[in-house]
Amino acid sequence: MKHTTKALIAAIALSMSASAVASSHREAPSITKTPKVDASDFYMFNSYENNRSDYVTIIANYLPLQDAYGGPNYFALDPDALYEIHIDNDGDAVEDITFQFDFTQDLNSIEIDSGGPSKVAIPLSNAGDASIKNNLQTSEKYEVTMVKGDRRSGNRTSLGNFDKPFDYIGTKSFADYPTYARGFINDLTIPGCNAKGKVFVGQRAEGFSIDLGKVFDLINLDPTLSRTGGTNILADKNVTSIAMEVPKACLVAGSDPVIGAWTTASVRQATLVNGNPASGISTTAKKGGAWTQVSRLGMPLVNEVVIGLKDKDKFNASEPKDDVANFKDYVFYPTLPKLIETLFAAPAPTNFPRQDLVTAFLTGVPTVNKPANANQVPADMLRLNTNIAAVAAGNQNDLGLLSLIQSVQTDGRPSTGVDTAGFPNGRRPGDDVTDIALRVSMGALCHAGLPAAVTCVPADAKAGKALLTDRATLKTANDFDSVFPYLTTPNAGSGNSGSDSDSR
Repeated sequence: MKHTTKALIAAIALSMSASAVASSHREAPSITKTPKVDASDFYMFNSYENNRSDYVTIIANYLPLQDAYGGPNYFALDPDALYEIHIDNDGDAVEDITFQFDFTQDLNSIEIDSGGPSKVAIPLSNAGDASIKNNLQTSEKYEVTMVKGDRRSGNRTSLGNFDKPFDYIGTKSFADYPTYARGFINDLTIPGCNAKGKVFVGQRAEGFSIDLGKVFDLINLDPTLSRTGGTNILADKNVTSIAMEVPKACLVAGSDPVIGAWTTASVRQATLVNGNPASGISTTAKKGGAWTQVSRLGMPLVNEVVIGLKDKDKFNASEPKDDVANFKDYVFYPTLPKLIETLFAAPAPTNFPRQDLVTAFLTGVPTVNKPANANQVPADMLRLNTNIAAVAAGNQNDLGLLSLIQSVQTDGRPSTGVDTAGFPNGRRPGDDVTDIALRVSMGALCHAGLPAAVTCVPADAKAGKALLTDRATLKTANDFDSVFPYLTTPNAGSGNSGSDSDSR
């Protein structure tokens, strides 16, 4: 059995090696061409910051795999794109509330006397202390707009314009980046809300962990049962986070506490390249036409290990309401477990169609995060029961809902008991979504004693209790900040390692 379990782990790692950088890094052919609109991770959870129990935190990460030293332009978001967070609060897989983020980038060309007849523009991103705006060559702003109803034709309300902090150039340019960045956390007044929300957009440290080098090198690692001990090759990478904290009462509809959410990015349909760009910034192309969606992320790992290669671009362009029509066979009859069985003679689940996967990824788990709507549309969204109390960082179980059957962990992680406040009931930064998804794909829910909607029993999933893992040393909840926006200070382009925490 031990040999079989190792084979299972190796097979899973092999099948994930091209895409499991995090929940969605470079997951589809077309998105590799436009990294500024590549959604890499999506989080939604009941806030566990002290005295914020009435709030939901939502974080959409974009522009993955940022090298901290990536100057002089660093990692501005695309001013020609529209970034969105969508909320479905009635179970029909159609957005009821959308928060849109529209960015602009301004040029403050800094010119100095270099001995010639006139001043000359400098090539670096800043001239002096970068926490002083006038010392920066460029700056970014963004407008937040709330749309009720259809994202394009619904009722629109501007929630304000805000500044985005510059990326963490290094410790010489920023003497105290954590304090600087915290200055860009803004209150957000939302129509119909009795309390204010919060918003922050800026660079953060990559929160996901994996040893990419060894995985890509023909799985050059020892796939033991331990979930720790691997090298986090992403430790020096950054991302750009779009983070919101919104009162729960402003997101739910009626008495149903469950909401679904996903993030998208869209670009204009047409691009005309300017062969003779003018002096300025971003003058090499003109873009126009209708908004066209090119990136989508709800549940983690779906486009990586569920959707077939030929349909990955199609998934990024699609809407949740069409998932059953477009992609149901990938969930009903997943290829990953069958690949494992074929290559390693390991028993794949035998319950077809895989209603347990439909429960986990398309409808929500009954009595936990399944919407009350009897006419619910199955769709890929991150679903959260806003009535399930948040768990403090030190008490979180990184297996989330799987703690129902694996609360006493014997695979290298501390046991913190049953914790239904985590993935797939929403997603927190410290949830080990990779290990959870691997175990669910091999039938873990068949062993959970859940209601009949799961329609599988332990005999249907002989490997369903195997402690499958990618062996990466995941950050726990204690490795993140315990206050909004939770994700930690980015790695510095030079100087320290970027390990400073934003919490106080």
